[in-house]
Amino acid sequence: MRIVIAPDSFKECLSATSVAAAISAGVKKVNPEAEMVCIPVADGGEGTVEAIVSATNGIIKETASVDALNRPIRSFYGILDDGKTAVIEMAAASGIELIIPQERNPLITSTYGTGLLLKAAIDNGFKNIILAIGGSATNDGGAGMAQALGFDLQDKNEEPIGLGGGSLADLYSIDSSHVHPLLSTVKITIACDVRNSLLGTSGATLVYGPQKGATPPMLDILEENMAHFSSILQQKFGTNFAEIPGSGAAGGLGAGLLAFCKAQLISGFELINQLTHLEDQISRADLVFTAEGRIDSQTAFGKTISGVAQLGKKYQVPVIALAGKIEDDLTRLYSQGITAVFAIGDRPMSLDESKERAAELLAGTVEQLMRILSVSAKK
Repeated sequence: MRIVIAPDSFKECLSATSVAAAISAGVKKVNPEAEMVCIPVADGGEGTVEAIVSATNGIIKETASVDALNRPIRSFYGILDDGKTAVIEMAAASGIELIIPQERNPLITSTYGTGLLLKAAIDNGFKNIILAIGGSATNDGGAGMAQALGFDLQDKNEEPIGLGGGSLADLYSIDSSHVHPLLSTVKITIACDVRNSLLGTSGATLVYGPQKGATPPMLDILEENMAHFSSILQQKFGTNFAEIPGSGAAGGLGAGLLAFCKAQLISGFELINQLTHLEDQISRADLVFTAEGRIDSQTAFGKTISGVAQLGKKYQVPVIALAGKIEDDLTRLYSQGITAVFAIGDRPMSLDESKERAAELLAGTVEQLMRILSVSAKK
């Protein structure tokens, strides 16, 4: 039996690689002879660097940065096997997992650390940079990232504005005279599967702000500030970035990268698919396992599970999805190619306990599924 294991990470819990290992362990309990191909998948969020570096026999390079609250941290970026391409995930600097829940406040969190990662890669001579955006703690439209690259974001008194989404209201002008001299020579590709626009009910603030600690009063401020920021970007660069699908990704970092870095948006899942040869592996599989921490109404719209499901459907390979938590109607996922969905909990438990036991629960659930499948195979 040939099984492809292609999961995403369980946020704030297990990396995609760890999820794949747990699923593999569950399979081995029942069918140790099974041929398993583990392909950790990420759709632009945390774990993307690990997945891409692993797929291309690249390396990880450590570097200094700051977290979303501007505190010094040790971070990293990947270098692909061609030696010419760097891959960065914003979650490694401006990610929500680096900040405890009590500290999450998108009025003050910033993408400055992501800008420092970009600067480090540029300083080291990389002309081709893939930037995966997802899992952010920020809602600043990429303003902090721009500041780290040398853009002067100024108020009416020509003084620098502060960091964070709350400071965007003070923005009056953007001075490009001190921008990193090599920025214009670098091709930056944004790996992202979020298609949200920058503003409005489906925009960066109102959809994702609450996940980052924004209260209802904060949301009103942040949305107003983002609209102001968008108008300044249009005035500076001559384009209405707010209307571009994906501009709202990562608290508006998508828009900031499009504007300040002339970046291009691509599907994070498709990038991983190409680099890992995932489609080829699924085309030759008897069964596929995929997983992510929570399956909900957003899962069918460009998330890892959706992409894996569609590949399974294309080659008529059954796809089983696993999750720590399942919400909402799954009809769309079934139509995309998911055969069945299972929550891994074995009894009622707290969120903290479920996170602590996630690997164990994954392996246990897969073991039970494999036992059912082994009985079916004998008939």
